[in-house]
Parts: sequence; C-alpha cells; structure tokens
Amino acid sequence: KKMAESDFWNNQETAQATIGELKSLGAILKPLDEAIAAADDLGVLVEMAREDSALAGEVPAEVDRLEKLVGELELKGLLNGPFDSKGAILTLHARDGGTDANDWAEMLLRMYIHWAQKNDYEVEILDRQDDIVAGIQRAALAIRGPMAYGYLKGETGMHRLVRISPFNAEGKRQTSFAAIDVSPEISDAVDVELRDEDIREDVFRASGAGG
Repeated sequence: KKMAESDFWNNQETAQATIGELKSLGAILKPLDEAIAAADDLGVLVEMAREDSALAGEVPAEVDRLEKLVGELELKGLLNGPFDSKGAILTLHARDGGTDANDWAEMLLRMYIHWAQKNDYEVEILDRQDDIVAGIQRAALAIRGPMAYGYLKGETGMHRLVRISPFNAEGKRQTSFAAIDVSPEISDAVDVELRDEDIREDVFRASGAGG
C-alpha cells in the first residue's frame, strides 16, 4: 500500500527500508508456499502411483524435496530474533599467528563472500587492509538480503586454523586465529517512538569544594 503512494520514492532511505522489509517477509512466505505446493504434489503422486506402479520410483525424490523445504522452514522459524531478518555487517581481524593468521583471515573473507553470493545476497566490501606479506589484517563486509544477520550471527567469535605453515621454511605446525564480529545493518530510516514516560532526567551536584 505504501509503495502505491505518489510520494513513496521522495525519501529514498525510507523507501529502501520498506522494500527491505517486504523482501524479508517474502523470504519467509516463499519457502512456505513451496512446501505447501510440494506436499500437494507428493499427495497427487502417491495417488497416481497406486494406479501406476511405474510412478512409485519418483516418490522418494519428492519426499526428499519436501523434507528439505520443511527443514528450511524450521531453520527460518528459529531465526526469530528482533534483527534476524536484517542485513549483516561482518568484520574480520587477524589475531595471533603472524602471516598465517593474515592468510587465514583472507581465507575466511573469501568463504563468506562465496557463501553470500551463492545465496544471492548483495555483498559490499566496506574496508580491507592487506598485509604486506600475505592475506589481510582486517576487513569489513556488508551482506544485504533477507535473514543475512540471522544466518551469520553465530559466526561471531574466534576462529582457529591449525596447519603446516606454508610460510615456515621448516614446515612447522602453526596455529592461527581470526576474530569475527557480526552485527545487524539497521537503516537510519527506522522510526523510533520515544514516549514522555520513558524519559528520565537525573541531576547530579558536586558534594565537595571545587566540584
């Protein structure tokens, strides 16, 4: 209804926020519709297979498809936090491990970009600091699309890699660390209602000489 209004696009930021909300809703409704359709198709196929045994071999594949769709719905049902439907800001920092840690951080960066693109998310590199030898010292990504934050929030924390270092002439085992932080991308266009009863004014006075 809002999009039909003549002044909808006057405020680009508000318009984009509204479209983002619609996409998030669509990301939930689409797999639900697909699961319902798959269940209907399976029911029809089972009935037809009773009349034609040649169709019985197609039933397992349809069951697998329905189970996959239901699994996706169950996962989305778990992503019900207040910001889970939002886009995500993901930052990476190389930690202990020297050059290996920098290389590990870049490996993670490529992995997250690949995951986002594979799932049709928009990816924007906000910041990247390359190391002079190999890898990166830090990077920041905006991953935009429905449920991006919900899917990625569990990545927050320290990620460890243990391997034979390609940067060590003696071929020693090296443990490397990279820190990941994920936060929701929240539009400035979001309206925040502040009621008078929610505002408290505190007054502090100095008790000693000279303040």
